[in-house]
Amino acid sequence: MTVSGSYRLLIGDAVFLMWPFHDAGPAPAIVDAIKWHAGRVVFLSSGAVQEGVAPERQAHPVGRSHARVEQLIERSGLVWTHLHPSTFAANTLWWAGQIRAGDVVRGGYGAVPMALLHEADIAAVAVRALTEDGHGHTAYALTGPEILTQAEQVRTIGEVLGRPLRWQELSREEARQRLLADDSFPDSFADPLLDGYAAMLDAPPPATTSTVEAVTGTPARTYRAWVSDHAADFS
Repeated sequence: MTVSGSYRLLIGDAVFLMWPFHDAGPAPAIVDAIKWHAGRVVFLSSGAVQEGVAPERQAHPVGRSHARVEQLIERSGLVWTHLHPSTFAANTLWWAGQIRAGDVVRGGYGAVPMALLHEADIAAVAVRALTEDGHGHTAYALTGPEILTQAEQVRTIGEVLGRPLRWQELSREEARQRLLADDSFPDSFADPLLDGYAAMLDAPPPATTSTVEAVTGTPARTYRAWVSDHAADFS
């Protein structure tokens, strides 16, 4: 079935819900549709959500929108599991064009540390939550097994590809203009992204969790493994 004309919802005994919007506007109709057709929902939320903080008091706009969806799900009567992923390793595909064109990746906040998460590990946890009992009314914090700065991520890509890649630091405004010039990147998200990077740089380094292994029985994949899986995307 289709909700709000632009969001396709696959209905069964359990639903895996992803949120492609930057606000929670369509959420009431979507959650209402889910509860009439399924008993369980696994929501791919955001690591920006601060647990125990009301949606309107969340520090980051991504956290605010996702926390609002979580609130609606929790009040719906559905059996729910929230997935709070750390930074997606797939976000580094933003650099693919630069890497194909040369050996320098230009961007802002190269010193920002991240616990990059392989999408296959998100999927593995989601499958368990969708198909097994014992995951209801739980929020899982998912991370990769290591902390890497953006500059270290670029170096790792180079090592896997056998190329001397390096990071070139841009000012915030230079990085902003690069994002705005990228037709594949939503203009409305440029400032929230850079604001998030600035906050991450000022905050304590992120912690890694063992949740992926605890749920699936297999340790989370490294960023190097992710790059190896996606090497063709950078070539």
